[in-house]
Amino acid sequence: MASKTFRSAVAAIALLAAMPAMAEDLVLGLRAGPDSIDPHWSTLGSQAEALRHIYDTLVDVDENLQLKPGLAVSWEAVDDTTWDFKLREGVKFHDGTDFTAEDAKFSIERIPEVTGPMAMTLYTKYVESVEVVDDYTLRVHTKGTAPALPNDFTRLFVVPSETGMEARNEEFNSGEKAIGTGPFTFVSWQPKGDLVLKKFDGWWGGDVAWDTVTRKEIPDDAARVAALRSGQVDMINYVPASDFLAMKNDGDLETFVSDSIYILNVQPSQADVLPQKVKVNGQEIDENPLKDVRVRKALDLAINRDVLVNVVLEGLGTPANQLMPEGFFGYTDKIGEKPYDIEQAKALLAEAGYPDGFEIDFTCTNNRVPGDSVVCEALAQMWSRLGLKVNAQALNGTVFFPAAARKEYSMAMSAWGTLTGEAAYTYGAMIRTADAEKGFGNFNRTDYSNPEFDKVFDEGTQTLDADKRRELYEEASYIAMEDRALIPTVILQTVWAADADTLNFTPRVDQETRAYAITPAK
Repeated sequence: MASKTFRSAVAAIALLAAMPAMAEDLVLGLRAGPDSIDPHWSTLGSQAEALRHIYDTLVDVDENLQLKPGLAVSWEAVDDTTWDFKLREGVKFHDGTDFTAEDAKFSIERIPEVTGPMAMTLYTKYVESVEVVDDYTLRVHTKGTAPALPNDFTRLFVVPSETGMEARNEEFNSGEKAIGTGPFTFVSWQPKGDLVLKKFDGWWGGDVAWDTVTRKEIPDDAARVAALRSGQVDMINYVPASDFLAMKNDGDLETFVSDSIYILNVQPSQADVLPQKVKVNGQEIDENPLKDVRVRKALDLAINRDVLVNVVLEGLGTPANQLMPEGFFGYTDKIGEKPYDIEQAKALLAEAGYPDGFEIDFTCTNNRVPGDSVVCEALAQMWSRLGLKVNAQALNGTVFFPAAARKEYSMAMSAWGTLTGEAAYTYGAMIRTADAEKGFGNFNRTDYSNPEFDKVFDEGTQTLDADKRRELYEEASYIAMEDRALIPTVILQTVWAADADTLNFTPRVDQETRAYAITPAK
């Protein structure tokens, strides 16, 4: 006969098994959140990171930016100007309606109709027209050959066709139109505050660990670290370099480190008339020194990237010599390590007609990525050795990006990541001569234009053969970097932190913190 103690233990286990599981809630402290709940409102990475919890994209990427199925399970080029996407069957929107090709078609066609601060047309620039073949086959006709179309569709968030073209930003922000197929449903959002989400039990991707997720926007680095240490949040992103070693050596905390795709790039305006005029000997001048490639090369040579990495960023980065990390499609080996040579830089500046330097405004972000404001200040100090007086100012992204889009800065710096893993995304957006009809130059804030670059790059965009296209993109990369169209400085590393042994988390090179990919450590 079983003992009384044994019978009691069995009864207790049975009672526990019969009880409902305790709710699992995750609270994240993040440097930046969305600017809108409309997934077609902005291209910012923090926007996409937040909203992919509510909406799914046609094509997804893994933690290393390799393409994988999303709402589309497969895709193929039917001919030079046609792509077919086979869509996932059995997917439900949060309101219970079925996802079909009509919804994907509507979402593509809606993007050009949304007038947000940073146009999403970057991702639909090759689309000529969209055709519904059947409920689960979408046919996309392109403007010429578009080999990178699946890469672009990694940012194509899908909303129901019933949303309507007339849907306003306010209707998404209130939650009325915030309907997707993603792992969580919208509960509430406070701009610059909390985004609260609830698990969607009908998600096609399977069960997720968390019943609710709260994404707290905490832009101040010290406040974010304090929130983790005090238990207000379970995990934070963008651990500042100044706190990294202490947190790494703290037995109560666990840090997660990853290389990233984000590079801090200096953007020298090459407009005929600068929006913020340069001063020489205290007097404003009409000409723009930055139009002279010798001046741009001098700025480049005066940057000590080893100091930026090892001192300013305390080791959390690597020197950058072009706009993409090594190994990306279009990265060229022809560009070596960037030299630091202050004497050659001074000689080039004198040769260009500015032996005593000049005074210039330099504007950066202060909350976009880790270290942006401290790198901004360090660059200003490095350039002072050239005899330049650099008025550095670091601004919140909500102020910086709209003004940058209006081309209000003479020289600026912000981070850019090649989210699709190939050159067309970055060079087509930032370097290619602006061409609204072709969808190029959406983020060309400097008025840079080089017919030689455009010719080589355009040929690459129209070449289906991968080896030939890579060769052309590498040549285009070399041309742009030799011309100092933009000046890359450092590739950033990203650090997350959480209480020790509480969460399973795999860092991503795109810096995204996806709650549905985080699980409790049990």
